[in-house]
Amino acid sequence: MDLRQLRQFVAVAEELHFGQAAARLNMTQPPLSQSIQALERELGVQLFERTKRTVELTSVGRQWLAHVRQVLDGASGLADTARRLSRGEIGSLRLSFVSTADYSVLPEMVGRYRAAYPHVELTMREATSDVQIEALLADEVDVGLIIAPSKASLHQSLCYRPLLSEPLVAAVPTSWVEAGRQGFGAPALEPADFFQAPLIVFPRRAAPAFHDIVSGYFAEHHVPFATYQEAIQMQTIVGLVASGLGVALVPQSMTNLQRQGATYLPLAGHVPSVETGMAWRRSDRNPALETFLAAATPFDIA
Repeated sequence: MDLRQLRQFVAVAEELHFGQAAARLNMTQPPLSQSIQALERELGVQLFERTKRTVELTSVGRQWLAHVRQVLDGASGLADTARRLSRGEIGSLRLSFVSTADYSVLPEMVGRYRAAYPHVELTMREATSDVQIEALLADEVDVGLIIAPSKASLHQSLCYRPLLSEPLVAAVPTSWVEAGRQGFGAPALEPADFFQAPLIVFPRRAAPAFHDIVSGYFAEHHVPFATYQEAIQMQTIVGLVASGLGVALVPQSMTNLQRQGATYLPLAGHVPSVETGMAWRRSDRNPALETFLAAATPFDIA
């Protein structure tokens, strides 16, 4: 059975006359009759009742006609579907992102993309940068929003594009500020006062780039680096700060996360920054990925 036979069946079913159906199809009657007979043999059912004067659909033929029309309608749209897929107007895209991106680049980026390409199926998952890199290499996601890796550490099969660079700020317990703890009541927190407090940070295995920025801040001031508590989600880190366990360095965009018990203070002096960007497989030719990359532009939250 092929689409040609299905179109012939519909023509005969609508004309109920083999001669008229053959003329409509620009063919002669004998090949049309033979084709319908071959279709009936293949299906093992009779589609038409034939006499010398009339042609009528059987009960099965009448009911099958609606299904055949649906198939033909779908087939007629296949060419347009292929073109839309090639333009990235439809299809699917798997996006992963670090937790900090949810407070900076992710909402605007996704909102803008969905407005431009509403028929692309977009699936999203939150993951640390190391997990995202593994998922990209395993073809489990198409594009990841990650903390910028060093050029030397980025796998050669991946591409990277920066999106946002932002300063770090100190997340501190609100109770410390309200109690007037040394240095925590000033407009900007001095590094010396920050270093005296217990530090909460990502484990290096989960976020090596971010961890190195924080440890580098300590090294810059010749202060021994010591971790009091680790957590792999930025929301969890801010929650631990709110409970009074210690302090943390977080991207400035995290001030969008208002957590009772946590206060954000700018740092005095030289302030380290963190970069968020996109990573994807160099060999990936998914048109939906190409439209996503084209729609993504650098952000400025200053």
